[in-house]
Amino acid sequence: MKKKNMTSLPRWRGLALAAASCAVLSGCATPSNPQDPLEKFNRATFAFNDTVDRVALKPAATAYKKVLPGFAQTGVSNFFGNLSDAWSSVNNFLQGKGADGATDFMRFALNSTFGIAGILDIASEAGMQKHNEDFGQTLGVWGVPSGPYLMLPLLGPSTIRDTAALPADIWADPWAYKNPVNVRNIGIGVRAVDQRASVLEASNLFEEAALDRYEFIRDGYLQRRQSRVYDGESGPQKDAPKEDVPASNTQVVPEPASNATETQRK
Repeated sequence: MKKKNMTSLPRWRGLALAAASCAVLSGCATPSNPQDPLEKFNRATFAFNDTVDRVALKPAATAYKKVLPGFAQTGVSNFFGNLSDAWSSVNNFLQGKGADGATDFMRFALNSTFGIAGILDIASEAGMQKHNEDFGQTLGVWGVPSGPYLMLPLLGPSTIRDTAALPADIWADPWAYKNPVNVRNIGIGVRAVDQRASVLEASNLFEEAALDRYEFIRDGYLQRRQSRVYDGESGPQKDAPKEDVPASNTQVVPEPASNATETQRK
């Protein structure tokens, strides 16, 4: 069997993780929110990500949405979403959710064959629900606390736990082993643009509504992650201190497209 070449994974992901690790070790901010002790670093990273989004990603997503027909956009989203179903199945089994794991495995098998490599989502049409489980959620189910909020360069919102889980999610991404490398890199770019395009209209709305976009995204992300770890239940209060998100910020906002393991078009 041919050995997988891990050195070919995108180098920027490693740089993002290294930067996040440096921030954690440095303790570079005085906490104003118990869930966000690294707020100074996170805000600086958010400003960087926002600049990249405004200059490159959002214009590309806008053009993508205008030029590419809707059925083609759906096909792209279905294709990459199908690749994630295999790892989602594994995580469901690791979390003890056998029925959901079997469903995601059947989705992957059905769409990969009769759905033309996942371009057609015939599993959803057959009533098989998509679950979108990742290793960060699995660690949460196992009782690992989320730790502080962390904004990763290019990748977007995360936590210490989810950042620690990223290497496993990257390793399990089938597209990370696609050859030749130039095709792989094009696919990574197309996936990022497609995911950004899927939340384009929603992001425009909350950009206009939010007084502090950083806090709005942070609070929405933390609530959404806690909800996904416990499948919508409140769960044991390990992920968040008692000083939880204010009631005025209870909206769940769309996540930046850079968080590739989280956003999939339904």
